[in-house]
Amino acid sequence: MSALFLSSLTLSHFRSHRRAALELDGRPVAIFGPNGAGKTNVLEAVSILSPGRGLRRASSEEMTRRPEAVGWKVRADVTSLGRAHEIETWSQGGAARQTRIDGKAAAQAALGRIARVLWLIPSMDRLWIEGAEGRRRFLDRATLSFEPSHGDTVLTYEKAMRERNRLLKDMVRDAHWYGALEKQMADAGAQIHRNRTRALALLEQAQAEAETAFPAASLSLTHAEPACETPEEAGALAEVLAASRPRDMAAGRTLVGPHRADLGAVYAAKDVAAKDCSTGEQKALLISLILANARALAADFGAPPVLLLDEVAAHLDAARRAALYDEISALGAQAFMTGTERDLFDALGARAQYVEVTETDQQSDVRTLG
Repeated sequence: MSALFLSSLTLSHFRSHRRAALELDGRPVAIFGPNGAGKTNVLEAVSILSPGRGLRRASSEEMTRRPEAVGWKVRADVTSLGRAHEIETWSQGGAARQTRIDGKAAAQAALGRIARVLWLIPSMDRLWIEGAEGRRRFLDRATLSFEPSHGDTVLTYEKAMRERNRLLKDMVRDAHWYGALEKQMADAGAQIHRNRTRALALLEQAQAEAETAFPAASLSLTHAEPACETPEEAGALAEVLAASRPRDMAAGRTLVGPHRADLGAVYAAKDVAAKDCSTGEQKALLISLILANARALAADFGAPPVLLLDEVAAHLDAARRAALYDEISALGAQAFMTGTERDLFDALGARAQYVEVTETDQQSDVRTLG
């Protein structure tokens, strides 16, 4: 199997890092240091080497180091499927993020053809008990990992929906105003549904074929009410949108389509919905899905993705930590993991590189220990 890994990573005026440079060899990377030192900032820098807004969903302005606010830059040498690439992404003065691949300007979507990146961060721990929006975002991130164009399709759908919602709020009743917008929504919405369905099938298959210490989840696309279900074909979705105009006008928004979908998950071995599981079980299910996503990508893309696991070790007992490290190593993934103490990563031994992050003189210092 081919590999996907970063061989170097340089941050300039990014978050707390005035400058940080890492030389890497493809092994997992254990990043340790005190809270607030800037460990997660390193993971965020890696996350924006893939399409989207990164693991914090932050604006370009929010990523710039203060007080200088001169703009920021992230540069990486990436080996993907046997080919070496140079990726640069940056922002000046809070302007929109720009990207260059191998010296040429590129759209963010092009990053998905090179780097597939998955992450698990502490804010996701409440995924199963909070609103559907977070679960849709989680599903779409998994879907995007298999189909890099999925993000653009979602943007097309959402733009057309915003225009339709404006007509609804203005109580526009002329059908001609809706036709073109609903066709755009139907074409994009049906593709979104197909992409998500395929992603769920790949995740289920990866779970079924794996021997893992983490629990499997039965997954499904659900909706708040049957009337909101998304038809699988564009023509059918267009008809549903047209028929729903009176109801939507009363609500002032679109009530049917993939934007109303939810990700359902059940702890398979116990037949218990994820939302009703213990906190530890919910975390284990999340880890299981990230690992399943990685295994499925290894088969679908041809290489395991880069994994970003923020503070994941702190919430696992020693046996589960060792099992996680064993699975990452067996997968051959370059995983960037953070923790406050180095001994959280003892079970990795020589299978990992170690990076210490400290805070001195109001800036973060990064030191590779081997």
